[in-house]
Amino acid sequence: MRGFVLGINYWPPSSAMGWWKRFSSQEVERDFARIRGAGLGIVRLFLLWEDFQPAPDRVSSKALEDLQATAEIAKAHGLQLLVTLFTGHMSGANWLPAWALSPAPGGSAAQSQRFPVISRERVVPAVPRNWYADEGIQRAQEALAERVGEALGDHPAVWAWDLGNENSNVCVPPSREAGLRWLERMAKALRRGGARQPITLGLHMEDLEEDRRLGPAEAARVCDFLSMHGYPVYAPWADGPKDPWVLPFLGVITRWLGGEKPVLFEEFGAPTRPPTFRGAEPPSVPLLTEEEAASFVEQALPLLRRFGMRGALLWCYGDYDPALGRKPPFDRAPHELHFGLWRADGSEKPAVDAVRRFAQALSRNGALEEAPDTDTSWIDIPPERFYTDPRAHLVRLYRRFRARFSS
Repeated sequence: MRGFVLGINYWPPSSAMGWWKRFSSQEVERDFARIRGAGLGIVRLFLLWEDFQPAPDRVSSKALEDLQATAEIAKAHGLQLLVTLFTGHMSGANWLPAWALSPAPGGSAAQSQRFPVISRERVVPAVPRNWYADEGIQRAQEALAERVGEALGDHPAVWAWDLGNENSNVCVPPSREAGLRWLERMAKALRRGGARQPITLGLHMEDLEEDRRLGPAEAARVCDFLSMHGYPVYAPWADGPKDPWVLPFLGVITRWLGGEKPVLFEEFGAPTRPPTFRGAEPPSVPLLTEEEAASFVEQALPLLRRFGMRGALLWCYGDYDPALGRKPPFDRAPHELHFGLWRADGSEKPAVDAVRRFAQALSRNGALEEAPDTDTSWIDIPPERFYTDPRAHLVRLYRRFRARFSS
């Protein structure tokens, strides 16, 4: 990975997680043209698990063909893909095939479950089978990884592979060893299929706030680079929902815990308030104005580059069609409809121009990159102590980080 890469996470605005059921190459062509026109080079996309593997012993040929068509469109537009398997967790819900679920206790959704489970486009009273401990699930996952590796392993538009999006929101390994064995097994399956591109894992802020037994240190043993997701709107310890310093801080902590392995900041963004917004706005998920979101992006990108991240991928391409607000998970989390850089009608929000200017500056000055700021003298504990009290250490270290660099 050379230079600073700039990209975006993608679901089509018309269908969101229903993309692969309603695949339209014309829609992808239009959206990828806009993405490239804004100066972005990487598109992260997601293989909704039930669409690609409707049964444990069957991978959908149609879904693979649509994925290959998407790769061809990306190639035609000069884009590269970061392909995310086993999705899995997405937009406040866990999207899982029926065969990867167990009935919820008492026949209704478990009260302790934080996220609803969606299968076949409806919320179901079920809980995920833990794929770190379930041999049948792991064999099925191996089969999918191998087939996808065969389908795209030598495609020039594939930039890298991601073994899951915020997996700890679906299930947590029973031990660090189990998490590591799973990572190794899935990476080997991809390689057997013919995938030669780098492999990562979509870790997120909560993997630093809590010990979920598969964090940067474990991922670094298998992955070619680390990935981190962070959102100030979800961080009560941040200096408000527009705090751009949260992002490089999370990246630096990830790199430090991962033995200085390179870090891609794979997701960041903020939901914006559309003029016609009628949903509830919980205090924990504030909506920014479009101008505030643009300012946040404008500040965040150079900070991520300054602190040595290998790149940044924004969440996400477009606001979703308002009609999707009547369906799960958006009926419970309407703010998820409004993270886009483009509005649902295809018009640009101000953040697109901020991204375009940054991309143009990268193009002009990419060969003259300044050395990243690698000072970690503000970290006053060894990595092995961090998970003795991760949230307390994270909050305390953030104050030290800010005092060192932004005061």
